[in-house]
Amino acid sequence: MNSLQLILTRLRYFGPAWVFASLNIIVGTWVLYIPGIKEKLEIDDAQLGIALFCFALGTLVMIPLSSILIKRFGVGRITLFSITTFSMLFLLPIVVPTYVMLCIALFIVGLAGCLTDIAMNALVSDIEQEDEVHFMSASHGFFSLGGVIGAGIGSLLIEYIRLPIIHMMYAAIFVIVTNLLLVKAYFKIEGKQEQNEKKSHPLKLMKPLFGLTIIAFLIMGSEGAIEHWSKLYLQDIVGVVSEKISGFGFVAFSALMTLGRFFGDAISKRFGSLAIIIGGCIISLFGFVAVLASQLVITIVGFGLVGLGFSVIIPELFRLAGKTNGISSAEGISFVAGFGYLGFLLSPPILGFLSKIESLKLSFMALLMATVIALTLTFFLNKNGRKKKL
Repeated sequence: MNSLQLILTRLRYFGPAWVFASLNIIVGTWVLYIPGIKEKLEIDDAQLGIALFCFALGTLVMIPLSSILIKRFGVGRITLFSITTFSMLFLLPIVVPTYVMLCIALFIVGLAGCLTDIAMNALVSDIEQEDEVHFMSASHGFFSLGGVIGAGIGSLLIEYIRLPIIHMMYAAIFVIVTNLLLVKAYFKIEGKQEQNEKKSHPLKLMKPLFGLTIIAFLIMGSEGAIEHWSKLYLQDIVGVVSEKISGFGFVAFSALMTLGRFFGDAISKRFGSLAIIIGGCIISLFGFVAVLASQLVITIVGFGLVGLGFSVIIPELFRLAGKTNGISSAEGISFVAGFGYLGFLLSPPILGFLSKIESLKLSFMALLMATVIALTLTFFLNKNGRKKKL
């Protein structure tokens, strides 16, 4: 809990952590209106999947540009610019009148989302190195907290706010105002500049980081899928009619993920990263089994268990990547995080196509298998690590 206390007691750490929360407040609010947008535009799951893929495409386009922008304008300034821009741009997908315009809007939002994600992680990394503190895991906990705020409070308000654009506008204003109040904590931080460092070729990074990269792709991919499809799963498979109740699968997922990340650092210190990842995968497997039971209470509990299991995996993957021999921490973390974020963005459209083949139940069975693969890879890495020590 030291990292959480650090964030809550000092503005220097709370400001950047709140950007993490802000990003998911906007996404969590948007998720509530995906079923309504699908119905309004009269599109099926596969078409929705293509639209979500446009969001991923925007992200891929921004990845090589983000480092140039951060270097040019400074990580603090870009962090503020990106989170405010992201908040305003997410009004577009809510109001577009046609499917083609939805795809274009999500592509544009993807550009801002990627820039925000890279900037806020770089900002926290720079502060950690400068102050010799650790609060990255807790910052990711704030990201999960943002999902609870956006989807949780939003689910309670959705029946009282008749126009989705008004709800989204309230969320955007809240995010922008709070970040403007906190920006002095990080606005002038430029970020570390490279000093004649030789960058490793991506193919050289792949070999030592292969296992961690695949696990990150699978787990973050599952996170992205649950974020976008959990509400539809409760409506289409479980048969939930109430707008309030159908949003609580994602709320349970985000709430327990938040709790797990706030306690993750202390647990990792005691048991080690690989052991924690194995435990997280096992908890998530039980969660997916409960989700697939397709009974309201059991399914919501299942989403919570998946969130609890996933909560500790990604921060530990970043920690392991930063400790990989022969690779700098920055290279290792950015490489694994990049592939993980790619999975986060690609999985929603993939699940849309699987749903088109049969139903969302098949899609969530695929997520169960992805977790089994991640667990198997972690056992393999753990076994290899023990052999090297011997």
